[in-house]
Amino acid sequence: HVRQLYALVSETLRYSPVLEKLLAGAALLQAEKKLPPQLAKVREGRGGPSAARPGAASPGSPASPQVLVYDLLFGKGLKCGGRWKALARRHRARLEAELARLKVQQKVSRNEDLLAPAQAASPGASQVPRYVRVNTLKTCVDDVIDFFKRQGYSYLGKAGSVEELRTLSGKKFFLDLHLPELLVFPPQTDFHDNLLYTSGHIILQDKASCLPAFLLSPAASSHVIDACAAPGNKTSHLAAILKNKGQIFAFDVDTKRLATMNTMLMRAGVTGFQLAQQDFLTVDPADPKYSKVTYILLDPSCSGSGNARGSSRPTWSCLWVRGAPATAALPTGMVNRLPREEAAPSAERLQALASFQRKVLSHALGFPALRRLVYSTCSLHREENEDVVHAVLQQRSSAFRCAALGGHGVGGHTLRGSALTLVLCHRLVDAFPSWPCRGLAAFPGAECCLRASPADTLTHGFFVAVLERCEEGAAAPSSLPVAAENPQRGEGSEPGAAPKKRKRKKQRVK
Repeated sequence: HVRQLYALVSETLRYSPVLEKLLAGAALLQAEKKLPPQLAKVREGRGGPSAARPGAASPGSPASPQVLVYDLLFGKGLKCGGRWKALARRHRARLEAELARLKVQQKVSRNEDLLAPAQAASPGASQVPRYVRVNTLKTCVDDVIDFFKRQGYSYLGKAGSVEELRTLSGKKFFLDLHLPELLVFPPQTDFHDNLLYTSGHIILQDKASCLPAFLLSPAASSHVIDACAAPGNKTSHLAAILKNKGQIFAFDVDTKRLATMNTMLMRAGVTGFQLAQQDFLTVDPADPKYSKVTYILLDPSCSGSGNARGSSRPTWSCLWVRGAPATAALPTGMVNRLPREEAAPSAERLQALASFQRKVLSHALGFPALRRLVYSTCSLHREENEDVVHAVLQQRSSAFRCAALGGHGVGGHTLRGSALTLVLCHRLVDAFPSWPCRGLAAFPGAECCLRASPADTLTHGFFVAVLERCEEGAAAPSSLPVAAENPQRGEGSEPGAAPKKRKRKKQRVK
């Protein structure tokens, strides 16, 4: 249960100042000489903790007193056994008394109120709901809703607005207002031990992370590249949109991550994919193997600055470093995915990342049969988002246009005007009108891009741009055939509408 371990360490770190006071007030370290005096200093990265000095107690080890006390007082109960469990329970009354005294002293009633503002979850992060993507390769939305109802959850129907999602609490859930296979539960709802999750019928994936595959919307039987694939959530989403009809080429350079990703995809019922241990920049667009690739999802290296703080479960960021430490520039070499940096990246770091992002985006646009590409990051920085898109569009002249996001040609939602072309004969598009966050005004037409944030969209921070091939001098199409091509959305239905009842041919979870 690696996820549970990461969650335990993450929350222990968040409560560290409180735990130090409890340990000192209860004199636990003085009473138990065998306990190590300090919790190992770790980096609270999106990829999980890493010990900073040899000989320190591992944060995942029950030898760490702060971990023991957190799990005893704030967690789900001690999971360890043997002498550590007995030791912690021996001092439980003393620790609980100290916790009560601390609350009285600070005039608070909740454990979280003991946290200083710096340690407490930010308002945006604490409001981000638990998003559950229904894996339509194995089941359907209706069956999953029925399953949760049988587990005591109350289904509230399709959400009418983002504000409505803020009201979620207890065992209630909505159908998302934008994505038709996405269910929305209250923040911190934990499904990691739920049968639907362990069997691959649902995917725990932030809403913003679902946008790239949803907007790429590859046509049935297409050949698709997922250029920066690990840990595989977006790859499985692409496979669901394709209904396993087509071919997905997924790239990553780390053997262990590929093995984990392969296990995840198999559990999700994904077929028709090829995993390659390869740096995407070394993939030859002229290779006949990729001659039919018409769609590319590119979620490259970024600072990870959009990942909402305060989440109880760390997730992987997409920070990549090319043969260098996380604080260095990005020289050539193998691509490796590392935990997100906590400190704000320096200007030098942002420029290095942006340079790599421009390079990999330009490389992706070189595939000869490419029709549509989605570029996304989990960064808030303009340098990694709008500036990258603008620079590459300028570099490649009129070969691609900045396509409108969410401009589906069904349900009455068609684009108004044509999208931005790079030959300055562009018309701006009011795309995906229900989405509140647009691209920053970095260049004319940047509002074609989409942004997400905890405060405005109740998601992690994210950026998405859709690029579509457009011949020079040709008028950009008035609408993208996204929804019509997307097998997950029926004709005549509004994007985000609840799916109609259909024959249940897929495996049903009881």
